Amino acid sequence: MADSPEGPLDRFVLSSAGFERRLRAVRPGQWAWPTPCTEWNVRRLVNHMTRGNLNYVGLLQGGTSEEFLRLRDADALGTDPVGAYARSAEECAEAFAAPGALERILDYPLGKVAGRQALAVRTTDATVHTWDLARAIGVDDVLDAGLVTWIDDHLEDIYAGLAETPVAVDTTHRFFAAPEGVLAADASRQDRLLRRMGRTPAQGR
Repeated sequence: MADSPEGPLDRFVLSSAGFERRLRAVRPGQWAWPTPCTEWNVRRLVNHMTRGNLNYVGLLQGGTSEEFLRLRDADALGTDPVGAYARSAEECAEAFAAPGALERILDYPLGKVAGRQALAVRTTDATVHTWDLARAIGVDDVLDAGLVTWIDDHLEDIYAGLAETPVAVDTTHRFFAAPEGVLAADASRQDRLLRRMGRTPAQGR
């Protein structure tokens, strides 16, 4: 997988910062609001992101795919959702920055992958869920153009070899929503990527 000018860790930090910026805009009454991910409200989406970061740290520490899935929905926010997310992103970045982390083989639920690929998946997840959060609370949903370009150019490589991917025609859609609708010919690259990831940019998923 060819790198963009930024390294894999830089991309993760950038995507996490984008999510955190929208997270800090959540008002007290918005935590129960629906999101484009129909199974989650705002709090559950933020918990998914926070718990996901912690679960990737667990994989780097030798955790199993079974543990990853068992903890997937466990509360990680407590009484401080913003702080919990920020700390989880920092812990995840530190874990992947450790010597040898990008080459370590991880027991990811969709298949064993090297740390570098796992981090690319995590970065993609963070970027797309940034849009979900922004749409949910009505703030700027324009994603970082460099991240959008990199993910769109490398989507097949990011999910290569995994049991489910957002680009496979035979996916079960257990982890990835099915794209809906038809995009306009002049749709932006962000909208094209979002549709590939199962979103309907005009209305949400």
